[in-house]
Amino acid sequence: MTSLLERQRTHFNSIAGRYRSARLGANHRALKSLMWSDFLRDKVELKRPGLSVLDAMCGYADAYAIVREHLSSDFDYSGFDYSDEVVALVRHENPGLRIEHADVTRFSPARTYDLVIVLGGLHHIRHAAADTVKRLAGAIRPGGWFLSLEPTHGNRLFGTLRKAIYRRNPLFDAATEQDFAVGELMAMFEGAGLDLVDVMYPGLLSYVLYYNPDAFPQLNVGSTRTVRFLFSIERPLMRSVVGRVLSFATLSLWRRPA
Repeated sequence: MTSLLERQRTHFNSIAGRYRSARLGANHRALKSLMWSDFLRDKVELKRPGLSVLDAMCGYADAYAIVREHLSSDFDYSGFDYSDEVVALVRHENPGLRIEHADVTRFSPARTYDLVIVLGGLHHIRHAAADTVKRLAGAIRPGGWFLSLEPTHGNRLFGTLRKAIYRRNPLFDAATEQDFAVGELMAMFEGAGLDLVDVMYPGLLSYVLYYNPDAFPQLNVGSTRTVRFLFSIERPLMRSVVGRVLSFATLSLWRRPA
């Protein structure tokens, strides 16, 4: 397990600059804003002052920006990541944020939080994902929430396609990265004793074109107007059976029973 984690850390450090610069683009940011606005719009219980947030596998602290933009400007944020280079950069650019260097597969919570967030992290530790979800669930206060976004497939063809992409695209490391079948992902959270609050399948055409501009720069076509147009067309499918089958990602909110 340690060798896999070190391999993933080394790989991510090697692509970190390309990853970050590509995701500063207008189309990517527009898609994320639309996606999170749509999903979090009705989550009234999360839109309160003083929310305590743990951003596990935090990367460049995207979750911090999402909470601030879509939930509340008054919250207590803590984050950690296994990439030492990323942690150093985030600390340098955000001296007020509480960011630590830590291994999520060995995480032992010292306290509980209102909201735990993992954005695209579990598929990097595929070998330990189920156990990690259980560990992180233990960091949620009774009645608190777990917010997850992960690459998934709802049919075998898309699962095979993604495996081929991971093998051939140098941005990915096929030895340590693997997406989840939708049912498999849901079962991990259920197995950790969490109840599903809401689920959305945003990984349709707009996601394919604009969510991973670092991996597929040739697909980043059009303008933010194009992004908004595509998202508006696909939006009804994102909460449907069709969306589940065709989506390359699953966005879900879970709750720990009170």
